[in-house]
Amino acid sequence: MFSLTVRDHMMIAHSFNGEIFGPAQDLHGATYVVDVTFEREALDGDDLIVDIGLASKVLSEVIAEFNMKNLDDLEVFAGRNTTTEFMAATVFDRMAAAIHQGRLGETGKGLCAMKVTLGESHIAWASYHGNL
Repeated sequence: MFSLTVRDHMMIAHSFNGEIFGPAQDLHGATYVVDVTFEREALDGDDLIVDIGLASKVLSEVIAEFNMKNLDDLEVFAGRNTTTEFMAATVFDRMAAAIHQGRLGETGKGLCAMKVTLGESHIAWASYHGNL
């Protein structure tokens, strides 16, 4: 299996509901390092996994929806705790949709799996991995 990872970042604010979150129930911010790893069984005809430029561009477009936003204010997340885990799956879903729409060009057609990792700090991160 071949893999290639591109990286970007997003800065968000949010709060959580539930005693389990302790002080994180109050509004706080996070700067996530966003890694997206693309996987395919064999390289394409140009010996690529995916076009790095296109992958970086699409990732930037996907996270722009959240960057510099208070996630509590976004209707799409009403009633949800926008935990690192939840946001990793959200970015995954939006990247998968972009792949299925052909936004990663011909090289994107051979991708079989993807993993999105959000680095919350130097000691904690969460990922969502799935087949495409």
